[in-house]
Amino acid sequence: MTRLHGLAASRGTALGRARVRLPHVQETGEKRIAASAVEQELERLHRATDAARAEMRELRSRLQGALPAEVGEFLDLHAMLLDDPELLAALDELVRGKRYSASHALRVQRDRLAQVFEGMEDAYLKSRIDDLDHVIGRIHSFLHKRATHVKGLAGEILVCENVAPSELAQLQSQGVVGIVSSGGSVLSHSAILARSLHMPLVVGASAVLNKVNDGDVMILDGGSGEIVIEPASSDLRQYRARQRELAREQRELGRLRAKPTRTLDGEEITLLANAESQDDVAQAHALGARGLGLYRTEFLFLQRNHLPDEEEQFRAYRDTVLGMSGRPVTIRTLDLGADKADRTGLVMGNEENPALGLRGVRLSLANPKVADTQLRAILRASGYGPVRILVPMVSSREEIMAVRRRLSRLAALLRNDGHEVAENIPVGAMIEVPAAAIGLECFIDQVDFLSIGTNDLVQYLLAADRNNEAVSELYSPLHPAVLRLLWQVIETARRHQTPVAVCGEIAGDAQMTAMLLALGLTEFSLHPGTLLEVRRAIREVDLTGLRAQAPQLLAARDRRGIERWINGNARD
Repeated sequence: MTRLHGLAASRGTALGRARVRLPHVQETGEKRIAASAVEQELERLHRATDAARAEMRELRSRLQGALPAEVGEFLDLHAMLLDDPELLAALDELVRGKRYSASHALRVQRDRLAQVFEGMEDAYLKSRIDDLDHVIGRIHSFLHKRATHVKGLAGEILVCENVAPSELAQLQSQGVVGIVSSGGSVLSHSAILARSLHMPLVVGASAVLNKVNDGDVMILDGGSGEIVIEPASSDLRQYRARQRELAREQRELGRLRAKPTRTLDGEEITLLANAESQDDVAQAHALGARGLGLYRTEFLFLQRNHLPDEEEQFRAYRDTVLGMSGRPVTIRTLDLGADKADRTGLVMGNEENPALGLRGVRLSLANPKVADTQLRAILRASGYGPVRILVPMVSSREEIMAVRRRLSRLAALLRNDGHEVAENIPVGAMIEVPAAAIGLECFIDQVDFLSIGTNDLVQYLLAADRNNEAVSELYSPLHPAVLRLLWQVIETARRHQTPVAVCGEIAGDAQMTAMLLALGLTEFSLHPGTLLEVRRAIREVDLTGLRAQAPQLLAARDRRGIERWINGNARD
Protein backbone atom coordinates (compact mmCIF):
# COMPACT_ATOMS: atom_id res chain seq x y z
CA MET A 1 0.00 0.00 0.00
CA THR A 2 1.35 3.43 -1.03
CA ARG A 3 -0.05 6.87 -0.30
CA LEU A 4 0.50 9.86 -2.54
CA HIS A 5 -0.83 13.39 -2.35
CA GLY A 6 -1.82 15.95 -4.94
CA LEU A 7 -4.03 19.02 -5.05
CA ALA A 8 -7.77 18.53 -4.54
CA ALA A 9 -9.40 19.88 -7.70
CA SER A 10 -12.88 18.30 -7.77
CA ARG A 11 -14.65 16.69 -4.81
CA GLY A 12 -15.76 13.09 -4.70
CA THR A 13 -14.16 9.70 -4.15
CA ALA A 14 -13.41 6.91 -6.60
CA LEU A 15 -12.28 3.30 -6.35
CA GLY A 16 -11.00 1.60 -9.47
CA ARG A 17 -8.16 0.11 -11.46
CA ALA A 18 -5.53 2.48 -12.80
CA ARG A 19 -5.30 3.20 -16.51
CA VAL A 20 -1.92 4.88 -17.00
CA ARG A 21 -1.54 7.18 -20.00
CA LEU A 22 2.05 8.16 -20.47
CA PRO A 23 2.87 11.47 -22.20
CA HIS A 24 2.57 11.02 -25.94
CA VAL A 25 5.64 11.95 -27.93
CA GLN A 26 4.89 12.91 -31.49
CA GLU A 27 7.21 11.93 -34.35
CA THR A 28 10.29 14.13 -34.23
CA GLY A 29 12.50 12.71 -36.94
CA GLU A 30 12.18 14.11 -40.43
CA LYS A 31 10.25 11.79 -42.69
CA ARG A 32 9.71 12.44 -46.37
CA ILE A 33 7.33 10.66 -48.69
CA ALA A 34 7.47 9.79 -52.35
CA ALA A 35 5.97 12.25 -54.84
CA SER A 36 3.41 9.62 -55.78
CA ALA A 37 2.20 9.45 -52.17
CA VAL A 38 1.59 13.19 -51.69
CA GLU A 39 -2.12 13.22 -52.56
CA GLN A 40 -2.82 10.18 -50.41
CA GLU A 41 -0.96 11.76 -47.48
CA LEU A 42 -2.88 15.02 -47.91
CA GLU A 43 -6.13 13.07 -47.89
CA ARG A 44 -5.08 11.38 -44.62
CA LEU A 45 -4.28 14.76 -43.10
CA HIS A 46 -7.58 16.29 -44.24
CA ARG A 47 -9.58 13.33 -42.92
CA ALA A 48 -7.86 13.61 -39.55
CA THR A 49 -8.51 17.36 -39.39
CA ASP A 50 -12.17 16.88 -40.38
CA ALA A 51 -12.57 14.18 -37.73
CA ALA A 52 -11.07 16.41 -35.02
CA ARG A 53 -13.32 19.28 -36.12
CA ALA A 54 -16.45 17.08 -36.09
CA GLU A 55 -15.56 15.70 -32.67
CA MET A 56 -15.14 19.22 -31.26
CA ARG A 57 -18.44 20.35 -32.77
CA GLU A 58 -20.29 17.31 -31.39
CA LEU A 59 -18.77 17.76 -27.95
CA ARG A 60 -19.66 21.47 -27.80
CA SER A 61 -23.23 20.67 -28.83
CA ARG A 62 -23.59 17.83 -26.33
CA LEU A 63 -22.28 19.90 -23.43
CA GLN A 64 -24.36 23.01 -24.21
CA GLY A 65 -26.13 23.99 -21.02
CA ALA A 66 -24.00 21.94 -18.64
CA LEU A 67 -20.79 23.69 -19.57
CA PRO A 68 -19.22 26.50 -17.56
CA ALA A 69 -18.83 29.50 -19.85
CA GLU A 70 -15.05 29.59 -19.63
CA VAL A 71 -14.73 25.98 -20.74
CA GLY A 72 -17.16 26.57 -23.59
CA GLU A 73 -14.94 29.43 -24.72
CA PHE A 74 -11.93 27.10 -24.51
CA LEU A 75 -13.63 24.60 -26.83
CA ASP A 76 -14.68 27.37 -29.19
CA LEU A 77 -11.08 28.54 -29.40
CA HIS A 78 -9.94 25.03 -30.31
CA ALA A 79 -12.63 24.77 -32.97
CA MET A 80 -11.51 28.10 -34.42
CA LEU A 81 -7.88 26.91 -34.56
CA LEU A 82 -9.02 23.80 -36.44
CA ASP A 83 -10.66 26.09 -39.01
CA ASP A 84 -7.72 28.49 -39.30
CA PRO A 85 -6.96 28.68 -43.06
CA GLU A 86 -3.35 29.72 -42.40
CA LEU A 87 -2.71 26.62 -40.29
CA LEU A 88 -4.30 24.32 -42.86
CA ALA A 89 -2.52 25.97 -45.80
CA ALA A 90 0.84 25.72 -44.04
CA LEU A 91 0.32 21.99 -43.38
CA ASP A 92 -0.64 21.40 -47.01
CA GLU A 93 2.46 23.25 -48.19
CA LEU A 94 4.75 21.16 -45.97
CA VAL A 95 3.27 17.94 -47.35
CA ARG A 96 3.02 19.07 -50.99
CA GLY A 97 6.08 21.30 -51.23
CA LYS A 98 8.59 19.54 -48.97
CA ARG A 99 6.99 16.10 -49.17
CA TYR A 100 6.89 15.73 -45.38
CA SER A 101 4.75 13.02 -43.88
CA ALA A 102 1.53 14.34 -42.32
CA SER A 103 2.85 13.61 -38.82
CA HIS A 104 6.12 15.42 -39.42
CA ALA A 105 4.29 18.36 -41.03
CA LEU A 106 2.18 18.66 -37.87
CA ARG A 107 5.29 18.67 -35.74
CA VAL A 108 7.11 21.26 -37.87
CA GLN A 109 4.12 23.60 -37.99
CA ARG A 110 3.54 23.20 -34.28
CA ASP A 111 7.16 24.16 -33.57
CA ARG A 112 6.94 27.16 -35.90
CA LEU A 113 3.87 28.53 -34.13
CA ALA A 114 5.23 27.66 -30.69
CA GLN A 115 8.32 29.72 -31.43
CA VAL A 116 6.09 32.69 -32.22
CA PHE A 117 4.16 32.26 -28.95
CA GLU A 118 7.33 31.82 -26.89
CA GLY A 119 8.78 35.00 -28.38
CA MET A 120 5.90 37.06 -27.07
CA GLU A 121 6.48 39.12 -23.95
CA ASP A 122 2.89 38.81 -22.77
CA ALA A 123 2.42 35.81 -20.44
CA TYR A 124 -1.24 35.50 -21.36
CA LEU A 125 -0.46 34.98 -25.04
CA LYS A 126 2.42 32.65 -24.20
CA SER A 127 -0.03 30.41 -22.37
CA ARG A 128 -2.03 29.94 -25.60
CA ILE A 129 0.63 27.44 -26.69
CA ASP A 130 -1.27 24.85 -24.62
CA ASP A 131 -4.31 25.34 -26.84
CA LEU A 132 -2.13 24.85 -29.91
CA ASP A 133 -0.73 21.61 -28.48
CA HIS A 134 -4.22 20.28 -27.72
CA VAL A 135 -5.39 20.96 -31.27
CA ILE A 136 -2.30 19.51 -32.95
CA GLY A 137 -2.51 16.51 -30.62
CA ARG A 138 -6.12 15.80 -31.58
CA ILE A 139 -5.30 15.85 -35.29
CA HIS A 140 -2.28 13.61 -34.64
CA SER A 141 -4.44 11.13 -32.72
CA PHE A 142 -6.96 10.85 -35.53
CA LEU A 143 -4.14 10.62 -38.07
CA HIS A 144 -2.95 7.47 -36.34
CA LYS A 145 -6.43 6.26 -35.50
CA ARG A 146 -5.98 6.91 -31.78
CA ALA A 147 -9.33 8.59 -31.33
CA THR A 148 -10.29 9.27 -27.75
CA HIS A 149 -13.15 6.76 -27.86
CA VAL A 150 -11.04 4.13 -26.07
CA LYS A 151 -12.98 1.08 -24.96
CA GLY A 152 -12.66 -0.68 -21.64
CA LEU A 153 -12.34 2.36 -19.36
CA ALA A 154 -15.44 1.60 -17.26
CA GLY A 155 -14.61 1.61 -13.56
CA GLU A 156 -11.07 2.86 -14.13
CA ILE A 157 -9.14 5.86 -12.83
CA LEU A 158 -7.14 7.66 -15.49
CA VAL A 159 -3.56 8.45 -14.46
CA CYS A 160 -1.94 10.96 -16.82
CA GLU A 161 0.33 13.95 -17.18
CA ASN A 162 -2.57 16.31 -17.86
CA VAL A 163 -6.12 16.19 -19.12
CA ALA A 164 -7.79 18.63 -21.51
CA PRO A 165 -11.30 19.97 -20.81
CA SER A 166 -12.40 18.61 -24.17
CA GLU A 167 -11.63 15.07 -22.98
CA LEU A 168 -13.48 15.06 -19.68
CA ALA A 169 -17.06 14.50 -20.83
CA GLN A 170 -15.94 11.73 -23.17
CA LEU A 171 -13.95 10.03 -20.43
CA GLN A 172 -16.94 10.18 -18.11
CA SER A 173 -19.22 8.71 -20.78
CA GLN A 174 -16.71 5.87 -21.22
CA GLY A 175 -17.02 5.03 -17.52
CA VAL A 176 -13.92 6.68 -16.07
CA VAL A 177 -14.67 7.22 -12.38
CA GLY A 178 -11.84 9.59 -11.50
CA ILE A 179 -8.68 11.27 -12.80
CA VAL A 180 -5.30 11.99 -11.25
CA SER A 181 -2.67 14.00 -13.10
CA SER A 182 0.96 14.80 -12.43
CA GLY A 183 0.46 18.35 -13.70
CA GLY A 184 -2.44 20.78 -13.85
CA SER A 185 -3.95 23.43 -11.64
CA VAL A 186 -7.03 23.51 -9.40
CA LEU A 187 -8.00 26.73 -11.23
CA SER A 188 -7.68 25.35 -14.75
CA HIS A 189 -10.52 24.93 -17.24
CA SER A 190 -10.27 21.18 -16.71
CA ALA A 191 -10.78 21.54 -12.96
CA ILE A 192 -13.77 23.86 -13.47
CA LEU A 193 -15.41 21.37 -15.84
CA ALA A 194 -14.61 18.40 -13.60
CA ARG A 195 -16.43 20.10 -10.74
CA SER A 196 -19.46 20.75 -12.96
CA LEU A 197 -19.47 17.11 -14.06
CA HIS A 198 -18.93 15.91 -10.45
CA MET A 199 -15.86 13.99 -11.62
CA PRO A 200 -13.29 13.39 -8.82
CA LEU A 201 -10.02 15.01 -9.88
CA VAL A 202 -6.63 15.34 -8.20
CA VAL A 203 -3.95 17.41 -9.95
CA GLY A 204 -0.29 18.15 -9.28
CA ALA A 205 0.52 14.63 -8.02
CA SER A 206 4.07 14.84 -9.33
CA ALA A 207 5.14 11.27 -8.49
CA VAL A 208 2.03 9.48 -9.71
CA LEU A 209 3.36 8.41 -13.13
CA ASN A 210 6.40 6.82 -11.49
CA LYS A 211 4.49 5.07 -8.70
CA VAL A 212 1.34 3.74 -10.43
CA ASN A 213 1.19 0.85 -12.89
CA ASP A 214 -1.59 -0.17 -15.25
CA GLY A 215 -4.10 -2.28 -13.35
CA ASP A 216 -3.18 -1.11 -9.85
CA VAL A 217 -6.21 -0.69 -7.60
CA MET A 218 -6.53 2.89 -6.41
CA ILE A 219 -8.65 5.00 -4.11
CA LEU A 220 -8.86 8.64 -5.15
CA ASP A 221 -10.17 11.38 -2.85
CA GLY A 222 -10.85 14.57 -4.79
CA GLY A 223 -11.73 16.40 -1.58
CA SER A 224 -8.41 15.87 0.22
CA GLY A 225 -6.07 15.15 -2.70
CA GLU A 226 -5.09 11.78 -1.26
CA ILE A 227 -4.31 8.78 -3.51
CA VAL A 228 -4.05 5.28 -2.09
CA ILE A 229 -2.42 2.60 -4.26
CA GLU A 230 -3.32 -1.05 -3.54
CA PRO A 231 -5.40 -0.09 -0.50
CA ALA A 232 -5.52 -2.18 2.66
CA SER A 233 -8.77 -3.49 4.15
CA SER A 234 -8.91 -0.50 6.52
CA ASP A 235 -8.67 1.87 3.55
CA LEU A 236 -11.55 0.07 1.84
CA ARG A 237 -13.68 0.38 4.99
CA GLN A 238 -12.96 4.12 5.12
CA TYR A 239 -13.80 4.44 1.43
CA ARG A 240 -17.17 2.74 1.88
CA ALA A 241 -17.93 4.93 4.87
CA ARG A 242 -17.07 8.02 2.84
CA GLN A 243 -19.34 6.83 0.01
CA ARG A 244 -22.23 6.41 2.44
CA GLU A 245 -21.55 9.89 3.80
CA LEU A 246 -21.59 11.42 0.31
CA ALA A 247 -24.82 9.59 -0.56
CA ARG A 248 -26.41 10.93 2.62
CA GLU A 249 -25.25 14.45 1.70
CA GLN A 250 -26.88 14.16 -1.72
CA ARG A 251 -30.18 13.06 -0.17
CA GLU A 252 -30.04 15.98 2.23
CA LEU A 253 -29.30 18.40 -0.61
CA GLY A 254 -32.28 17.06 -2.56
CA ARG A 255 -34.57 18.00 0.32
CA LEU A 256 -33.36 21.62 0.12
CA ARG A 257 -34.95 22.23 -3.30
CA ALA A 258 -38.04 23.82 -1.80
CA LYS A 259 -36.44 25.22 1.35
CA PRO A 260 -35.86 28.96 1.91
CA THR A 261 -32.35 30.41 1.71
CA ARG A 262 -32.25 31.73 5.24
CA THR A 263 -29.48 31.88 7.86
CA LEU A 264 -29.89 30.47 11.37
CA ASP A 265 -30.69 33.94 12.69
CA GLY A 266 -33.43 34.47 10.11
CA GLU A 267 -31.69 36.62 7.47
CA GLU A 268 -32.86 35.99 3.90
CA ILE A 269 -30.10 35.62 1.29
CA THR A 270 -30.81 35.82 -2.43
CA LEU A 271 -29.56 33.00 -4.66
CA LEU A 272 -29.58 33.78 -8.37
CA ALA A 273 -28.38 31.49 -11.15
CA ASN A 274 -25.89 31.90 -13.99
CA ALA A 275 -27.16 30.52 -17.30
CA GLU A 276 -26.52 30.39 -21.02
CA SER A 277 -29.06 27.82 -22.24
CA GLN A 278 -32.64 26.69 -21.72
CA ASP A 279 -31.34 23.67 -19.80
CA ASP A 280 -29.67 26.02 -17.33
CA VAL A 281 -32.89 28.05 -17.08
CA ALA A 282 -34.98 24.95 -16.38
CA GLN A 283 -32.54 23.75 -13.72
CA ALA A 284 -32.42 27.17 -12.06
CA HIS A 285 -36.21 27.31 -11.98
CA ALA A 286 -36.50 23.78 -10.54
CA LEU A 287 -33.95 24.44 -7.78
CA GLY A 288 -35.71 27.57 -6.59
CA ALA A 289 -33.35 30.27 -7.82
CA ARG A 290 -34.82 33.73 -7.23
CA GLY A 291 -33.95 34.67 -10.79
CA LEU A 292 -31.06 34.74 -13.22
CA GLY A 293 -28.21 36.93 -12.04
CA LEU A 294 -26.20 36.39 -15.22
CA TYR A 295 -27.54 35.24 -18.58
CA ARG A 296 -24.64 34.99 -21.02
CA THR A 297 -25.43 35.99 -24.59
CA GLU A 298 -22.11 34.99 -26.21
CA PHE A 299 -23.37 31.51 -27.15
CA LEU A 300 -25.51 33.15 -29.85
CA PHE A 301 -22.41 34.63 -31.48
CA LEU A 302 -19.89 31.79 -31.20
CA GLN A 303 -19.15 29.02 -33.67
CA ARG A 304 -20.90 30.70 -36.57
CA ASN A 305 -19.90 32.71 -39.63
CA HIS A 306 -22.50 35.48 -39.36
CA LEU A 307 -23.93 37.65 -36.61
CA PRO A 308 -27.36 36.76 -35.17
CA ASP A 309 -30.06 39.17 -36.23
CA GLU A 310 -32.51 40.95 -33.94
CA GLU A 311 -35.27 38.38 -34.35
CA GLU A 312 -33.06 35.42 -33.44
CA GLN A 313 -31.74 37.20 -30.36
CA PHE A 314 -35.21 38.37 -29.35
CA ARG A 315 -36.60 34.83 -29.44
CA ALA A 316 -33.74 33.51 -27.29
CA TYR A 317 -34.11 36.27 -24.69
CA ARG A 318 -37.94 36.07 -24.71
CA ASP A 319 -37.87 32.30 -24.14
CA THR A 320 -35.47 32.77 -21.24
CA VAL A 321 -37.73 35.38 -19.64
CA LEU A 322 -40.76 33.12 -20.07
CA GLY A 323 -38.79 30.18 -18.68
CA MET A 324 -38.22 31.97 -15.37
CA SER A 325 -41.97 32.56 -14.88
CA GLY A 326 -41.86 36.10 -13.57
CA ARG A 327 -38.53 35.89 -11.76
CA PRO A 328 -36.05 38.58 -12.89
CA VAL A 329 -33.65 37.75 -15.71
CA THR A 330 -30.34 39.63 -15.87
CA ILE A 331 -29.10 39.63 -19.47
CA ARG A 332 -25.45 40.49 -19.87
CA THR A 333 -24.66 42.32 -23.08
CA LEU A 334 -22.11 40.83 -25.44
CA ASP A 335 -18.83 39.92 -23.74
CA LEU A 336 -16.75 38.75 -26.67
CA GLY A 337 -13.06 39.49 -26.81
CA ALA A 338 -10.01 38.20 -24.95
CA ASP A 339 -9.80 34.43 -25.62
CA LYS A 340 -13.43 34.00 -26.67
CA ALA A 341 -13.37 32.58 -30.18
CA ASP A 342 -15.32 34.35 -32.91
CA ARG A 343 -15.68 33.65 -36.63
CA THR A 344 -17.80 36.63 -37.59
CA GLY A 345 -14.93 39.10 -37.80
CA LEU A 346 -16.35 41.12 -34.91
CA VAL A 347 -13.42 40.44 -32.59
CA MET A 348 -10.00 41.74 -33.52
CA GLY A 349 -7.66 38.87 -34.34
CA ASN A 350 -4.32 40.62 -33.95
CA GLU A 351 -4.45 42.28 -30.55
CA GLU A 352 -1.13 42.05 -28.71
CA ASN A 353 -2.89 41.62 -25.37
CA PRO A 354 -6.54 40.67 -25.91
CA ALA A 355 -7.29 40.35 -22.19
CA LEU A 356 -6.69 44.11 -21.96
CA GLY A 357 -8.09 44.94 -25.37
CA LEU A 358 -11.35 45.54 -27.19
CA ARG A 359 -13.77 43.36 -25.25
CA GLY A 360 -17.02 43.62 -23.32
CA VAL A 361 -18.70 47.04 -23.42
CA ARG A 362 -15.73 48.45 -25.32
CA LEU A 363 -16.42 46.11 -28.23
CA SER A 364 -20.14 46.92 -28.18
CA LEU A 365 -19.58 50.68 -28.21
CA ALA A 366 -17.08 50.30 -31.04
CA ASN A 367 -19.72 48.44 -33.07
CA PRO A 368 -22.91 50.52 -32.64
CA LYS A 369 -24.99 48.52 -35.14
CA VAL A 370 -24.21 45.27 -33.35
CA ALA A 371 -24.95 46.88 -29.99
CA ASP A 372 -28.24 48.38 -31.21
CA THR A 373 -29.39 45.03 -32.57
CA GLN A 374 -28.75 43.29 -29.27
CA LEU A 375 -30.25 46.04 -27.12
CA ARG A 376 -33.39 46.18 -29.27
CA ALA A 377 -33.83 42.42 -28.83
CA ILE A 378 -33.41 42.69 -25.05
CA LEU A 379 -35.82 45.63 -24.83
CA ARG A 380 -38.44 43.69 -26.78
CA ALA A 381 -38.01 40.69 -24.46
CA SER A 382 -38.72 42.97 -21.47
CA GLY A 383 -42.38 43.01 -22.55
CA TYR A 384 -42.67 39.36 -21.45
CA GLY A 385 -41.35 39.63 -17.89
CA PRO A 386 -38.85 41.39 -15.61
CA VAL A 387 -35.49 42.00 -17.32
CA ARG A 388 -32.29 43.63 -16.10
CA ILE A 389 -29.39 44.62 -18.36
CA LEU A 390 -25.84 43.95 -17.18
CA VAL A 391 -22.93 45.73 -18.87
CA PRO A 392 -19.58 43.86 -18.82
CA MET A 393 -16.02 45.17 -18.53
CA VAL A 394 -17.07 48.62 -17.30
CA SER A 395 -14.18 50.89 -16.34
CA SER A 396 -15.68 54.40 -16.47
CA ARG A 397 -18.80 56.50 -15.94
CA GLU A 398 -18.84 57.44 -19.62
CA GLU A 399 -19.40 53.83 -20.72
CA ILE A 400 -22.49 53.38 -18.56
CA MET A 401 -23.90 56.74 -19.65
CA ALA A 402 -23.36 55.84 -23.31
CA VAL A 403 -25.28 52.57 -22.86
CA ARG A 404 -28.10 54.36 -21.05
CA ARG A 405 -28.44 56.97 -23.81
CA ARG A 406 -28.57 54.21 -26.40
CA LEU A 407 -31.23 52.33 -24.42
CA SER A 408 -33.44 55.40 -24.06
CA ARG A 409 -33.29 56.14 -27.79
CA LEU A 410 -33.96 52.53 -28.81
CA ALA A 411 -36.82 52.09 -26.33
CA ALA A 412 -38.56 55.17 -27.74
CA LEU A 413 -38.16 53.89 -31.30
CA LEU A 414 -39.53 50.46 -30.39
CA ARG A 415 -42.57 51.91 -28.62
CA ASN A 416 -43.26 54.10 -31.64
CA ASP A 417 -43.22 50.93 -33.74
CA GLY A 418 -45.81 49.34 -31.46
CA HIS A 419 -43.57 47.03 -29.40
CA GLU A 420 -44.25 46.49 -25.72
CA VAL A 421 -41.20 47.62 -23.72
CA ALA A 422 -41.05 47.73 -19.94
CA GLU A 423 -41.05 51.22 -18.45
CA ASN A 424 -38.20 50.77 -16.01
CA ILE A 425 -35.42 48.34 -16.94
CA PRO A 426 -32.63 48.26 -14.35
CA VAL A 427 -29.13 48.71 -15.77
CA GLY A 428 -26.14 47.29 -13.91
CA ALA A 429 -22.38 47.13 -14.23
CA MET A 430 -20.00 44.21 -13.98
CA ILE A 431 -17.23 45.00 -11.54
CA GLU A 432 -14.31 43.04 -12.96
CA VAL A 433 -11.80 45.80 -13.75
CA PRO A 434 -9.90 47.10 -10.70
CA ALA A 435 -10.52 50.69 -11.85
CA ALA A 436 -14.28 50.10 -11.61
CA ALA A 437 -13.95 48.66 -8.12
CA ILE A 438 -11.69 51.41 -6.84
CA GLY A 439 -13.58 54.21 -8.61
CA LEU A 440 -17.09 52.92 -7.94
CA GLU A 441 -18.15 56.17 -6.25
CA CYS A 442 -17.62 57.91 -9.60
CA PHE A 443 -20.46 56.10 -11.39
CA ILE A 444 -22.59 54.22 -8.86
CA ASP A 445 -25.32 56.87 -9.28
CA GLN A 446 -25.65 55.70 -12.91
CA VAL A 447 -26.39 52.04 -12.12
CA ASP A 448 -29.30 50.23 -10.51
CA PHE A 449 -27.32 47.15 -9.42
CA LEU A 450 -23.83 45.66 -9.49
CA SER A 451 -22.39 42.23 -10.20
CA ILE A 452 -18.82 41.42 -9.18
CA GLY A 453 -17.06 39.15 -11.69
CA THR A 454 -14.38 37.74 -9.42
CA ASN A 455 -12.75 35.52 -12.06
CA ASP A 456 -11.48 38.50 -14.06
CA LEU A 457 -11.20 40.88 -11.11
CA VAL A 458 -8.75 38.57 -9.33
CA GLN A 459 -6.78 38.01 -12.54
CA TYR A 460 -6.45 41.72 -13.28
CA LEU A 461 -5.82 42.74 -9.69
CA LEU A 462 -3.03 40.19 -9.16
CA ALA A 463 -1.65 40.31 -12.74
CA ALA A 464 -1.80 36.51 -12.85
CA ASP A 465 -3.42 34.48 -15.63
CA ARG A 466 -5.48 31.73 -13.99
CA ASN A 467 -4.72 29.34 -16.87
CA ASN A 468 -0.95 29.82 -16.80
CA GLU A 469 0.48 27.06 -14.62
CA ALA A 470 3.67 29.05 -14.11
CA VAL A 471 1.74 31.66 -12.10
CA SER A 472 -1.26 29.61 -10.96
CA GLU A 473 -0.11 29.82 -7.33
CA LEU A 474 -0.32 33.60 -7.55
CA TYR A 475 -3.92 33.54 -8.78
CA SER A 476 -6.07 33.25 -5.68
CA PRO A 477 -9.28 34.93 -4.51
CA LEU A 478 -7.86 34.47 -0.99
CA HIS A 479 -5.35 37.26 -1.38
CA PRO A 480 -5.78 40.01 1.25
CA ALA A 481 -6.00 42.67 -1.47
CA VAL A 482 -8.85 40.77 -3.16
CA LEU A 483 -10.86 40.49 0.05
CA ARG A 484 -10.38 44.14 0.93
CA LEU A 485 -11.46 45.22 -2.53
CA LEU A 486 -14.53 42.97 -2.39
CA TRP A 487 -15.45 44.44 0.99
CA GLN A 488 -14.94 47.96 -0.37
CA VAL A 489 -17.29 47.34 -3.32
CA ILE A 490 -19.94 45.67 -1.14
CA GLU A 491 -19.75 48.42 1.48
CA THR A 492 -19.98 51.19 -1.14
CA ALA A 493 -23.03 49.49 -2.66
CA ARG A 494 -24.63 49.17 0.81
CA ARG A 495 -24.17 52.86 1.55
CA HIS A 496 -25.80 53.77 -1.77
CA GLN A 497 -28.54 51.13 -1.31
CA THR A 498 -27.50 49.48 -4.57
CA PRO A 499 -27.98 45.68 -4.82
CA VAL A 500 -24.72 43.82 -5.41
CA ALA A 501 -24.06 40.16 -6.22
CA VAL A 502 -20.94 38.08 -6.79
CA CYS A 503 -21.21 36.07 -10.01
CA GLY A 504 -17.69 34.64 -10.24
CA GLU A 505 -16.71 31.07 -9.45
CA ILE A 506 -16.26 31.70 -5.72
CA ALA A 507 -20.00 32.40 -5.42
CA GLY A 508 -20.65 28.71 -6.13
CA ASP A 509 -18.01 27.38 -3.74
CA ALA A 510 -19.72 26.46 -0.48
CA GLN A 511 -16.38 26.70 1.34
CA MET A 512 -16.33 30.42 0.47
CA THR A 513 -19.92 31.15 1.49
CA ALA A 514 -19.21 32.15 5.09
CA MET A 515 -16.42 34.45 3.96
CA LEU A 516 -18.62 36.25 1.43
CA LEU A 517 -21.44 36.59 3.96
CA ALA A 518 -19.01 38.06 6.49
CA LEU A 519 -17.93 40.63 3.89
CA GLY A 520 -21.55 41.79 3.67
CA LEU A 521 -22.75 39.96 0.56
CA THR A 522 -26.48 39.15 0.46
CA GLU A 523 -26.81 38.09 -3.21
CA PHE A 524 -25.03 35.19 -4.90
CA SER A 525 -25.18 34.38 -8.61
CA LEU A 526 -23.89 30.90 -9.32
CA HIS A 527 -24.05 27.88 -11.60
CA PRO A 528 -27.31 25.97 -10.94
CA GLY A 529 -25.35 22.80 -10.16
CA THR A 530 -23.89 24.37 -7.01
CA LEU A 531 -27.03 26.14 -5.79
CA LEU A 532 -28.12 23.54 -3.24
CA GLU A 533 -24.67 23.24 -1.64
CA VAL A 534 -24.50 27.00 -1.15
CA ARG A 535 -28.07 27.07 0.16
CA ARG A 536 -27.13 24.47 2.76
CA ALA A 537 -24.03 26.45 3.78
CA ILE A 538 -26.14 29.60 4.22
CA ARG A 539 -28.73 27.77 6.34
CA GLU A 540 -26.00 26.55 8.71
CA VAL A 541 -24.47 29.92 9.66
CA ASP A 542 -25.36 32.70 12.07
CA LEU A 543 -25.02 35.87 10.00
CA THR A 544 -24.75 38.23 12.97
CA GLY A 545 -21.89 36.19 14.38
CA LEU A 546 -20.11 36.07 11.04
CA ARG A 547 -20.37 39.81 10.49
CA ALA A 548 -18.88 40.36 13.93
CA GLN A 549 -15.81 38.38 12.81
CA ALA A 550 -15.34 40.35 9.59
CA PRO A 551 -12.63 42.65 11.08
CA GLN A 552 -10.49 39.58 11.85
CA LEU A 553 -10.92 38.37 8.28
CA LEU A 554 -9.99 41.74 6.79
CA ALA A 555 -6.98 42.03 9.12
CA ALA A 556 -5.43 38.83 7.72
CA ARG A 557 -2.03 39.55 6.19
CA ASP A 558 -1.69 36.53 3.94
CA ARG A 559 -3.53 33.63 2.35
CA ARG A 560 -2.85 31.33 5.30
CA GLY A 561 -4.54 33.72 7.67
CA ILE A 562 -7.61 33.89 5.44
CA GLU A 563 -7.68 30.09 5.11
CA ARG A 564 -7.52 29.73 8.90
CA TRP A 565 -10.52 32.06 9.20
CA ILE A 566 -12.45 30.07 6.57
CA ASN A 567 -11.61 26.73 8.18
CA GLY A 568 -12.87 28.05 11.47
CA ASN A 569 -16.20 29.19 10.01
CA ALA A 570 -16.97 26.93 7.04
CA ARG A 571 -19.18 23.87 7.39
CA ASP A 572 -17.43 20.54 7.92
